[in-house]
Amino acid sequence: MELIWEEPAVNRFFSRLASFSRLITFDPRGFGSSGRLDVDAIPAVQTWKDDIATVMDAVDSERAAFLSWGESSGATIFFAATYPERVVSLVLVNAYARYARNAATPWGLPPDLIPSYVSAIEDVWGTGACIETLAPTMVHTDEARRRWARIERLTASPDVLAATTRAVMDSDVTPVLPAIQAPTLVISRRGDRHVRSEHGRQIASRVEGARFVELAGDDHLPFAGRTDEVLDEVEEFLTGIRPAPVLDRVLVTLLFTDIVGSTEHLSRLGDRRWREVLNQYDTLVQGQLERFRGRHVKTTGDGTLATFDGPARAVECARAVAEAVKGLGLDIRAGLHTGEVESRAEDVAGMAVHIAARVSELAGASEVLVSRTVTDLVSGSGIEFEDHGDHQLKGVPGTWRLFAVKP
Repeated sequence: MELIWEEPAVNRFFSRLASFSRLITFDPRGFGSSGRLDVDAIPAVQTWKDDIATVMDAVDSERAAFLSWGESSGATIFFAATYPERVVSLVLVNAYARYARNAATPWGLPPDLIPSYVSAIEDVWGTGACIETLAPTMVHTDEARRRWARIERLTASPDVLAATTRAVMDSDVTPVLPAIQAPTLVISRRGDRHVRSEHGRQIASRVEGARFVELAGDDHLPFAGRTDEVLDEVEEFLTGIRPAPVLDRVLVTLLFTDIVGSTEHLSRLGDRRWREVLNQYDTLVQGQLERFRGRHVKTTGDGTLATFDGPARAVECARAVAEAVKGLGLDIRAGLHTGEVESRAEDVAGMAVHIAARVSELAGASEVLVSRTVTDLVSGSGIEFEDHGDHQLKGVPGTWRLFAVKP
């Protein structure tokens, strides 16, 4: 729990929760800084349920609202059913009551496949591979994967992780769901590859008065992906007030890059080798963004969207990326535009984003195209441009004069 705060996305998620509540967080027994356990005596749902009461007593919390996800949900469900006087409300995100398939849970994993699934997790634990399934939007570079590999290694040893996961997946708290008395919110993401959304729907159907919300996205971890959607639902459920959208309008220079001929590269190299090249590409782009003080916003297919607080640095970064990727046997096209955007959480929106994207689409291989706004703002910087003529940008009113950056 101490290390995880160093991950920016987790920090933002927990800080938002702490903005409207007293936030108490803890790792299950056997994880984090707690004592390592005999893998033959790994605590199952009941032991973790007892630990909840221990932690609440230690911090003088008589009653609390609970938020849990994934493997921790069974213990939370069991606690809520056993100690209704201590549970104000219950929020379950990407949760399950029974993981194994049976007649009532046909979407579950077949019981005979659970051992091999757990073994696969154990084999790659500590490499960062698990996070690619649990939170794919958080691992878009080799550096991110290395960071999460370290978090995994310091969270639990592979044998403890595997034994604990197996114990929880073999459990079934479905029978206690009707005993839950607290107001309950169940949130599931439609594309979660670890816990299918049908699990959440089943929980909500068996808890009287429970509300079920299905959101888009394929991240299992609630602090990954479009976290504001999750947090807005949680805050409204716990406080009765839905937070107003916070839209910060800022002036930025937007850079879109896209790999030219990515389909042909994939066909020539094959899936595995192409993924290796993309990882090298992502690392290269991230390095140039750090060099020129850019901010990575998101990955767009086989490209990148980034923002800069200065157009000259954005142009130099685009030019540097275009030159550097040649060493990977790639060409990129790049488009830049300076304008106001609405910024919320990690994403940006607004007409300026669409303009930059359209400018990028018109660029050729190894070409950096910019709008007139950019050329006007970098006047005197020494950057030279060639007139690229007037263009209609799809979905954007008017005619736009574009310029190509000279090598």
